Amino acid sequence: MQRRDFLALSAAGGGAVFVSGLAGCATAATTAKAAYDDFYFVQLSDTHWGYQGAANPDAAVTLRKAVVAVNALAKPPEFIVFTGDLTHTTDDPTERRRRLAEFKSIVADLKVKTVRFMPGEHDASLDRGAAYKELFGDTFYSFDHRGVHFIALDNVSDPGAKIGEAQLDWLKTDLATRDRQAPIVVLTHRPLFDLAPKWDWATRDGDAALALLMPFAHVTVFYGHIHQEHHQMTGHIAHHSAKSLIFPLPAPGSQDKRAPLPWDTSAPYKGLGFREVEAEQQGQRYQVTEHPVVRA
Repeated sequence: MQRRDFLALSAAGGGAVFVSGLAGCATAATTAKAAYDDFYFVQLSDTHWGYQGAANPDAAVTLRKAVVAVNALAKPPEFIVFTGDLTHTTDDPTERRRRLAEFKSIVADLKVKTVRFMPGEHDASLDRGAAYKELFGDTFYSFDHRGVHFIALDNVSDPGAKIGEAQLDWLKTDLATRDRQAPIVVLTHRPLFDLAPKWDWATRDGDAALALLMPFAHVTVFYGHIHQEHHQMTGHIAHHSAKSLIFPLPAPGSQDKRAPLPWDTSAPYKGLGFREVEAEQQGQRYQVTEHPVVRA
């Protein structure tokens, strides 16, 4: 359906359903009064700054190459969000702070005014987010952008992979005054649904968060953690995971143990990338465009 056709339908008081080109992803569109302005943002995830290993022998420069790739986009995004695991885990609190500070210094070269962050378990689970908060601030928050309400949830600072009652109460309050037809985007690190619990690809109280979100007609979740593109529906709520910027991981449950896929010397950076997310006017849907870190 062309945009002009949708506008004509909306003017007549009807509704329309748009189905994106992504497998298993569909979101509904309401009448024109619920519209927002066109915009797009970029999601990057799982940079794991500080990683050293065979899964990415180029790890010392991969993040910098990603910054260059984002800066080279033909049109700058309105904001950028990193959905967790900014750094690779370490038991040393001093080293953890050093890695977080180095990461922050590298991404300061992004040529976009607004860059938002959230932690992953590698950044936050060993000290409940203490070091992360010192450098980046709150681990969960909400904001509005051109008519879309964004909610960043922290399901990593609790080492038990929980959101926790206090944050769920905050979420309930945040949603209390929202129009149930207005678009909501949730940003999180782990998936909110049980994708592969034995691999830690789940949130133990994610169902409680989804129950709070379920009354809202247009909810989309963008997350990281699983180092690959994946699309899932929970009722009418669409979930989209992002690729990693360090190494890819196998398909959910495809083998006994989760382990990075081997580095392919014939195709370096295969499986690594970031994404544009375009919010299209009137349609209340998201067009996702995947980009490689380094083009072949």
